[in-house]
Amino acid sequence: MNLRFVEAFVWVARMKSITRAAEKLCLTQSAVSSRITALEEEVGTPLLDRRDRVFRLTNAGTRFLDYAERFLALQRDVKREFGVPEALPLSLRIGGIETALHTFLIDVVRHLKARNPQIEFELTVEMTPLLNEQIRRGGLDLVFSAMPATGNGVFSEALPVMEMAFVGPADAAPAGPLSVDDLVAHDILTFQRGSQPHVALMDALRNAGVGHKHVQTISSISALVKLVESGFGLATLPRAAAEQLAAQHRIAVLDCELPLAPLPIFASFWSYPAAPALEAAIADAIVYARGRLG
Repeated sequence: MNLRFVEAFVWVARMKSITRAAEKLCLTQSAVSSRITALEEEVGTPLLDRRDRVFRLTNAGTRFLDYAERFLALQRDVKREFGVPEALPLSLRIGGIETALHTFLIDVVRHLKARNPQIEFELTVEMTPLLNEQIRRGGLDLVFSAMPATGNGVFSEALPVMEMAFVGPADAAPAGPLSVDDLVAHDILTFQRGSQPHVALMDALRNAGVGHKHVQTISSISALVKLVESGFGLATLPRAAAEQLAAQHRIAVLDCELPLAPLPIFASFWSYPAAPALEAAIADAIVYARGRLG
């Protein structure tokens, strides 16, 4: 049984789409369809229900999926045991929110490159909803975002949370803690509307009795920093990112009486039973990121 055909079937079943599976495998739709047809001929029964436009497996396809996953897992174990090299060069598609980029993501990439000089990266920096949609559709292998991605075949792990803090212009930083009254006397900036930092800030303001305060929303950390430097207002940033940026820009981390909820970080990823080197790289990246955040 051709395991490439089995792999194609597994990805079609996981992603519920021949089109998205073809994108994932870097194949044409016709090539994936041909592999599924050949597999069905070898098994002796249809695996996909083609009677209407709604994707579904046949009963036989549902049963065969369990065997297919086990076939690929066995192939992975054989490669690991006997050192069979990967048939294709190792390429890892990583996505991360901008906070990850400014704190641990570059270190993760450097770590993986040092461990495997032949690895190739595709790095995407986007907002959490876009990253999670891309990995759900198979466009990314590993994502670091503020919410876990969901979908068949996508796994998620919670990583250590990131403490949030207020930042202001370095030349106007108060000597002591900033009171809530002093805080709301300034314009307040945070991440885009609906993001976890925005929701957490609005909750904190409501709990402090100043929920009427208008908040400016900015989607870019770089833009937030430039606005703070210019004296436009005070901003919320992950403390780790703020401390790094303060060494390069005229901003300072402020003590403030208004508590902010921490920023959750999740690693969402695909499992690749037929590609042990890729699976190992993803696991290594998650472990390293966890250590950097911890």
